[in-house]
Amino acid sequence: MNEELKKLIMELRVKKEKATLGGGPKSIEKQHEGGRLTARERIDRLLDPSTFVEMKMLAALPDDHQKDLYGDGIVVGYGKIDGRKVCIYAQDYTVKAGTTGAVHRSKITGIIDRAIKTGVPVIGLWNSAGGRLDSENKPLPISRSSIFFRCTQASGIVPQISAILGPGAGNAGYATALTDFVLMVDQKSYTFATGPIAVRKVLGEEITMEDLGGAKVHSQLSGLADFRVKTEEEGFAQIRALLGYLPSNYMEKPPRIPTTDDSERFDEEIGDLIPPDPRKSYNMKKIIVRLLDKGIFLEAKAEFARNIITGFGRLNGYSVGIIANQPLFLAGSLTIDASDKEARFIRFCDAFNIPLIFLVDTTGFLPGSQQEHGGILRHGAKILYAISESVVPKIAVLIRKAYGGAKPAMGIDKDIGVDHIFAWPTGESAIMGAEAVAEVIYGKEISRADDPEKFRKDKIRELKEAAKPYPMAYGELVDDIIEPGETRGRLISALESLEGKREIRHPKRHGNIPL
Repeated sequence: MNEELKKLIMELRVKKEKATLGGGPKSIEKQHEGGRLTARERIDRLLDPSTFVEMKMLAALPDDHQKDLYGDGIVVGYGKIDGRKVCIYAQDYTVKAGTTGAVHRSKITGIIDRAIKTGVPVIGLWNSAGGRLDSENKPLPISRSSIFFRCTQASGIVPQISAILGPGAGNAGYATALTDFVLMVDQKSYTFATGPIAVRKVLGEEITMEDLGGAKVHSQLSGLADFRVKTEEEGFAQIRALLGYLPSNYMEKPPRIPTTDDSERFDEEIGDLIPPDPRKSYNMKKIIVRLLDKGIFLEAKAEFARNIITGFGRLNGYSVGIIANQPLFLAGSLTIDASDKEARFIRFCDAFNIPLIFLVDTTGFLPGSQQEHGGILRHGAKILYAISESVVPKIAVLIRKAYGGAKPAMGIDKDIGVDHIFAWPTGESAIMGAEAVAEVIYGKEISRADDPEKFRKDKIRELKEAAKPYPMAYGELVDDIIEPGETRGRLISALESLEGKREIRHPKRHGNIPL
């Protein structure tokens, strides 16, 4: 090697070494003091060892590269997770507080474009103070680097996962909301449209970053966050687990994982989880884990709208999306937030070929002026739209109650496109509960009867008999009434029978879901 080439190589190595240090040792130390990793450390912890290939490491604005400051606050590239290819971008808070400038945005949009072209999931690790005020707070020339546009274009083509690992103001908040799943770290992650300073100046309200847009707020109240974790390391494990249930793109099926769990395992005790008294609640999650392979269930939005459960599991190795009512909260009724949560989950699973399993025990849509005035009809219609639009295999099991408009919203309706409906002997289905129906239909007759209480009880008994699953089986409204213990085997058998399912829908630009 000649001396001139040696000199050039040495110059390149020096530049790349400076690039890997981001804002320098002091900035890295400050990041660590705040209990947070740097962008490259995060990537190394998340991806399989030695698989990350960084792209555009030396990209920088003219003023910055003259100062040997590279990357413009963002690290992008590709690598592998559990041997599967992914694209990734991670904001580097040590460089200009991870703010979004022209090069920064271009690098993110470029790696999302690559993910779309190569058909691999894209992961965003967000840690930013927001837009770069010295350059972004003024009209900019067209740069064709809209992160919002790219996230929208990738939607439904490749899975998009965002982790907010520190402050994530403005653009970061909206961009993550456009992705499929959002993870936040408790007491470390914050995102909001306008921060505490702006809130104080405009509204005179004093509020902390944590109370305005912390992980707890977005997990329990806004519904933005799907997962709240205690540490970044826990978050990386959660992302890896989530990806295991997902295909790399919409043209693939989710990976099937071999299992030693018996596909015909009969569960003698699962039915005992249902209280004999239909007015008493129970934990639906206990049923879910007994049905799934090895009892492993990855719940999404666990803290938001807890009356509905959504998440992923496996049945005989097949990845499935679980949607279930939770009788512990609001008797498993459907609310505005529950409707949004369920509809979005259905649409994600449908986009990526993940079959849906509905476990049903609901008293209906929650009544009351608060829900009605808040738009329960509009929000509830999102579920009906999502189920009707979806083409993946859909299987429903009526565990106990299915009343009113919540019946089709939980898959107890063949006409809405559900492939298989099973019922336990404990199941009952009607427009509403027998007690309420008796008052509406027979109110006058009850008041005129010689023994009103006896007449009322007789009518309730008749209505309860009519709501039992046998009339549904006689009328072909359910495919079969099954023993609780055989549910796992019947679900697996139904899934395998639907493996080659194809549905052709009317061609159109797109429908108009009632947002």
